[in-house]
Amino acid sequence: MRSDREYVNIPGSKMHELPPLLVRRASDAPQVDLASAILEAEEMLPEVDVEEALLERRKMDLALTLAEQYRGLIAHWQWGESIVEWIRQCEITFQSESALRNLLHPDVWPHAGRSSFVILLADKHVTTPDLALETAVGLRLTFRQPPPIDCCSSEFLFCLNSSIAGSAYKAWAGMSARMPALLPPDRFHFDVLDSDPSVLQ
Repeated sequence: MRSDREYVNIPGSKMHELPPLLVRRASDAPQVDLASAILEAEEMLPEVDVEEALLERRKMDLALTLAEQYRGLIAHWQWGESIVEWIRQCEITFQSESALRNLLHPDVWPHAGRSSFVILLADKHVTTPDLALETAVGLRLTFRQPPPIDCCSSEFLFCLNSSIAGSAYKAWAGMSARMPALLPPDRFHFDVLDSDPSVLQ
């Protein structure tokens, strides 16, 4: 537990069990439309006097890079969707336990105080493969559904999606009139489950 943070005081010494965080991935992911990525790549490449074969290779390389950037965006969004759903489940758990009930503001979702659950995930060192929790939640706050690749400009995929997601998260977390109640990580337990069958085996 980090000593530079003030965690909320929870009466007693009970370890509180939270619902599992179910990470939706793999089969839930939208397919990458490589044709859309190739069209975007065509617009990005400058008109130069080179052999057709070289131009086609450059176009395909750029399209594959765009598709990889898009896959990263979707992976972040899916983590964000999983976290948002987990927070909703945690709210139910908090309401059912008298020691936890008063820790959450009763405001309409998505209240900024719920960012305390994202901080709890970080404090519990939840392993995310090359993903930033705040970016993941920020993308979910930005997009109700994952955007198809043909709705994403190359500038968004290469430069903007991380900064936009980060700004969305900071705006959400900063909306509260007071600091969110920081939940002491040593008082909570939960499992992280992966919906990808290949990971679960």
